[in-house]
Parts: sequence; structure tokens; C-alpha cells
Amino acid sequence: MTDVPSSDIAFTPRVKALQAQRGSRSAYARMEERGGFRTAVTPELAAFLAEVDTAFLATANAKGQPYAQHRGGPAGFIRVVDEHTLGFADFSGNRQYVTTGNLQENERAFLFLIDYAHRRRVKLWGRARVVQDPDLVARLMPEGYEARPEQAILFTVEAWDINCPQHIPRKVDAAAAAAALARLEAERDRLAEENAALRARLGER
Repeated sequence: MTDVPSSDIAFTPRVKALQAQRGSRSAYARMEERGGFRTAVTPELAAFLAEVDTAFLATANAKGQPYAQHRGGPAGFIRVVDEHTLGFADFSGNRQYVTTGNLQENERAFLFLIDYAHRRRVKLWGRARVVQDPDLVARLMPEGYEARPEQAILFTVEAWDINCPQHIPRKVDAAAAAAALARLEAERDRLAEENAALRARLGER
């Protein structure tokens, strides 16, 4: 364990004082004794990323003004580059470039990932940078996805943690729901045909 737990990236002295005041400090102190938040990309996190199709990237400018931007794509659009780095192709959008501008002034960033269907969410603290490398963009671009990549964003993971599922509403992806409904309708039609065939046989007798 290091002298400073990784969770100190979020648990500032002021935060710890509030935890102590409101009765949760001892539980988090035990977590800190084990090192705090995780700092490397684990197979568990990689598997979660492979299923994620939406994310929120938070940045701040040099004055500390925060900004959060939605980023989405097909499941797995956020790729594991190495044990401490994530990357994704940044698609062309409304061309405001707030995130890009913020990262030129302040590399600190935060990723919030949520899976409504399974009521899971992951928080990642780190540093991000925009990369204008066509080869990297091509490697990160989801195959067959119809969007125009403008650049790549690399996110260096400094700490990450899993939130409890409390208060996450369960929502089902529309495509997944449509596929499940199609399977049920196909099974209904098969059973109806089978039932009609049985009735016909009984009628012949």
C-alpha cells in the first residue's frame, strides 16, 4: 500500500471531515487501509466496458468551470489501450469543442459509465488528452459504425470505483427489447401453427 490511498483523488480532507461528521468515515477508512480505489484496468472493468454504449465525460477549463459531455457508440466503443489507458474515437458533433478546449487547458477528467439494464455504474478519475493521429483513430473506430471520427481521446486511469445500484432505474435497450419481442412473436407463431396442425389431425379422426 502507498502512503496516500488512491481514493484521496476524491476524498479530500473536507470530504473526509464530512464523512466523519455524518458517520461513514470508518467504513471508508477500512477501504483506504486496503489501498483505496482500484488504479489499473482489470478484467472486470474490461468486461464492463465491452458492454457499455454510453458514457459521460466531465472536464473543466483553466478557471475550474465544469462541463459534462455525453459520448456514445456501439457497445464496446471505449477500448482498453493498456493497463492504465482507455481510448475512444471522438465523433463529429455540434462542433462547439468545449471538451477539446478544456483538455488543452486542464487535462484532469472524469468518466461516468452506467448500465441501466443491469443497474451498474462505474466512476473513473484520470487525465485525458486529444490525439490527432489517423492511425490511432482508425484503430479505435468501431467497425461498421456510421459516424465520422474527428479525433481520438485517450484517458489515463488514475483511480476507479463501482457504485452501488441504489436508485438506478432499470431500463432496457430498445434494440434488445425489440429482439426479445421478435423472438417471442416467432415462438407464438410457431406454437399457433403447431396447434392448428394438431387440431387438423384431430378433425380428420
